[in-house]
Amino acid sequence: MSVQQIVSTLEKLEKMHKSLLELSLKKTEHVKKGDMEELDQILKSEQSHVAAISTIEQQRQQLVVDFLNEKGISLSAAPTVLDVIEAVDNEAERKQLEGVRKRLMLIMDDLRKQNELNQKLVFQSLQVINMTLDMLRPQPNQINYSGKEVRSQNASNKTLFDSQA
Repeated sequence: MSVQQIVSTLEKLEKMHKSLLELSLKKTEHVKKGDMEELDQILKSEQSHVAAISTIEQQRQQLVVDFLNEKGISLSAAPTVLDVIEAVDNEAERKQLEGVRKRLMLIMDDLRKQNELNQKLVFQSLQVINMTLDMLRPQPNQINYSGKEVRSQNASNKTLFDSQA
């Protein structure tokens, strides 16, 4: 098992996360515009990206497990790339792994921030929609009556003309 396979897998993950970040940036613009058709297309693309990332991540995990097993390192929890970096003997490979890991983590952090922004924008859009609907809907009359209202209605029904006279 070579470190290059792990590096290659990490680079694939980096490429997919960059693409997902670009979609997230596009999504922000379309949320601002209110373009629902384009948002739907972006969401479908995001779903396919997430599925591909999940598959590549499973491959990465398996490669890391295989590498650490070859090195004779016991696994207590889910092994990470950091475990591989610590186990690599070659300094050049270690630097390469550290570089790819750092780039991937930065992209993932940017993606997390962008998704939080998108979530806030969508929430604010929903608040505006709800507020607009509340203003357009007629307010129901008060259903509960107090004693004063009932008495005042009975008093107004009495007329001053006596029909029996």
